[in-house]
Amino acid sequence: MSLSSNESPVWFITGCSTGFGRELAAAVIERGWRAVVAARNPDSVTDLVERADGRAIAVRLDVTRPDEIAAAMSDAREAFGHVDVLVNNAGFGYLAAVEEGEDDEVRAMFEANFFGAAAMIRAVLPGMRERRSGHIVNITSVGGLVGNPGSGYYAATKFALEGLGEALARETEALGIKVTAVEPGPFRTDWAGRSLKQTQQAIDDYAEVAGRRRAGIAEKSGKQPGDPARAAQVIIEAVLAPQPPAHLVLGNAGMDLVRGKLARLNTDLDAWQERSAWSDNPIE
Repeated sequence: MSLSSNESPVWFITGCSTGFGRELAAAVIERGWRAVVAARNPDSVTDLVERADGRAIAVRLDVTRPDEIAAAMSDAREAFGHVDVLVNNAGFGYLAAVEEGEDDEVRAMFEANFFGAAAMIRAVLPGMRERRSGHIVNITSVGGLVGNPGSGYYAATKFALEGLGEALARETEALGIKVTAVEPGPFRTDWAGRSLKQTQQAIDDYAEVAGRRRAGIAEKSGKQPGDPARAAQVIIEAVLAPQPPAHLVLGNAGMDLVRGKLARLNTDLDAWQERSAWSDNPIE
């Protein structure tokens, strides 16, 4: 059964306490669909579940804990039998110039943003393969396509998830499983608010580049142009599309950044095309 013909698909959404996860869960429930609403503190999503009239459950889920992933998946199967759409949204940001990076903070972010998402993907794939149907949506970031000063480690987690999802899409296409990377630009979520971590060992030499950008991100929190509620609607449209996009960039600022990256990449390809081709010549 395709998602577009499924009258009440089951969405499993991580990180639903705020931002994209919360708005997406609300939109799914509003459409009359079923939802597994996951958050580290399930009390924070009680109001969402209550409005679902039995079509949603709240589950406790820290994606860095395998035992909680197993328990949440068990609850989902018990309630609804299967999962049609997984949305990997849980995660957080950390700002630091590369030299300023604190190893513990970087590793913790990778555990949540990349390894946690990968574990969730592995958890839903057996059921999706069995049904030959499903959709995995990874909320990455424009930072998963464009590296910017001050957020290199965050970008690294998202670049990694982009690469994993791209490979996964090719592995599962023949099995009826779709994969979409959602790449938001600046949006009014909690990413730049209480959820954001910053280095505690700033270096003066980076103050005018990475430091200035860190300060600018914090100052603009809550004033970004992107609307998470509208983003949720576009994500749903993408999942329902006959040919879902492999990449969904959200917001004008995000599109500008990605187009700029593509232009720079094409410039380098063109400038070095001859020498690149020469490197293929066989050794005589």
